[in-house]
Amino acid sequence: MDDAGHWLLTAEERGNPSSGLPDRTSGNQVEALVDGATYFDRLVTAVEQLREGDHLLFTDWRGDPDERMRDEGPTVGELFSAAARRGVCVFGLVWRSHWDGLSFSKEENAALDEAVEAGGGVVVLDQRVRRLGSHHQKIVVLRHPGAPERDVAFAGGIDLCHARRDDSEHLGDPQPQPMAAAYGPRPPWHDVQLQLRGPVVDVLDTVFRQRWEDPHGPDTDHPLAWVHDKLSSSRMNAVPLPPQPVAPAGSGPHLVQTLRTYPAIKPAYPFAPRGERSVARGYTKAISRARRLVYLEDQYLWSAEVAHLFAEALRANPRLHLVVVVPRVPDQDGAVAERPQYVGRHQALQTCQAAGPDRVHVYDLENAAGTPIYVHAKVCVVDDVWASVGSDNFNRRSWTHDSELSSAVLDTTRDPREPRDPAGAGYGARVFARDLRLRLAREHLGRAVDGAEDADLLDPESFVATLDRAATALQDWHDGGRVGPRPTGRLRPHRPEKLSRLTRLWATPIYRLVNDPDGRPLRLRRARSF
Repeated sequence: MDDAGHWLLTAEERGNPSSGLPDRTSGNQVEALVDGATYFDRLVTAVEQLREGDHLLFTDWRGDPDERMRDEGPTVGELFSAAARRGVCVFGLVWRSHWDGLSFSKEENAALDEAVEAGGGVVVLDQRVRRLGSHHQKIVVLRHPGAPERDVAFAGGIDLCHARRDDSEHLGDPQPQPMAAAYGPRPPWHDVQLQLRGPVVDVLDTVFRQRWEDPHGPDTDHPLAWVHDKLSSSRMNAVPLPPQPVAPAGSGPHLVQTLRTYPAIKPAYPFAPRGERSVARGYTKAISRARRLVYLEDQYLWSAEVAHLFAEALRANPRLHLVVVVPRVPDQDGAVAERPQYVGRHQALQTCQAAGPDRVHVYDLENAAGTPIYVHAKVCVVDDVWASVGSDNFNRRSWTHDSELSSAVLDTTRDPREPRDPAGAGYGARVFARDLRLRLAREHLGRAVDGAEDADLLDPESFVATLDRAATALQDWHDGGRVGPRPTGRLRPHRPEKLSRLTRLWATPIYRLVNDPDGRPLRLRRARSF
């Protein structure tokens, strides 16, 4: 098989003949934007360049109109409403969400709707999800009809809301949101978003339009939500979009495959009548190809189905290492918020570690003051060849139940640094995937951003040993009473919470039904397949 066929899904493997998307696009230019301050700064520049007749399309899980994109502004609401007043066609889809008292964002998302519409944009609060589900896609698509070479899109894990605008020092967003006490009054936040140029921008435009033009409407399957929105004069129907511009020409080295999750719901999505699980299928294919190193950053590593995928790869490949970076503790305090998450993560990590006892390396992060950093990133790099950044976490919810979007990137440019082919499979390391892994490692190790100290990070064995030494040194410093200079870096070995048998008894059903529900059709649940 050629490189693309080996690593990326075919149309048949996607499993959704109605997807309306190409198998993949070539000729793209992709850049990873690490941490929210970097992404927000880039987004402001791109949006401020939009002019009358251009398009701004966005989807979001949570949006806070008063979130400042830079220290001096503008806010999200100001940025988007100013674009609309310039004559830019601004259209947004934001999850309608649940009550704020449950740590969700119903009021904030409605406020973003009002702020953007005050400038002339159009925002729809979208509730076409399964019970207890959410729309979790986070994309911004900027189109320039008549000048497609200027088109750009952003996709990944970063919402347009409070707490996300942190930088590599991880002192937290000046506009925080309430989180677990361990994260302090200004929680540090680590995240990743992609900037994409080329034909893939048109694919993301299509993803937006499919949801926008769904004839069933945002509240069709939720009569109480429909009544509430009707009484509060919320927008009930999407207005027609302007014609979709021609796709940008290819000019870059990156193949991009847009992977999605949509649940099986009734009435069905026209673009996914039986749901879509190409996120799960794309990861399954890539991880089954892993031979030396899987590097993973994830907010939630919970599900048994996901853990078994890693375990099978570890058993089949005795030289394979799995490196995982996760949050130290859940984002909310309280037994009901914490314990079910601990149950899921304990089961997942235990399954992986049983398959490769000395080859599973799990870390969490802290800043220079010792405050834990909340890891919200959803990143996976396999053998420095295949890489993905998205909105989806490594759990059953993200792979079957909520709407999600991930971008799998396969660079056609081989990396000349040794080892040139770490997996020994003939595909060779690729520049994008390797650079993404190294960029993240430098931040976590506190190393120079220019890559001058990368020599011990290139080979998988040396990479793992370097991370282990750094994490152990910092943990020993803490265990020894913090005597002497603090070791460099932010990594610490992740020590899962120990749970009593009684806690597991009551927390496990909550975890399975609420935290990690299953959105697959019954036949796939029975077959244990995606």
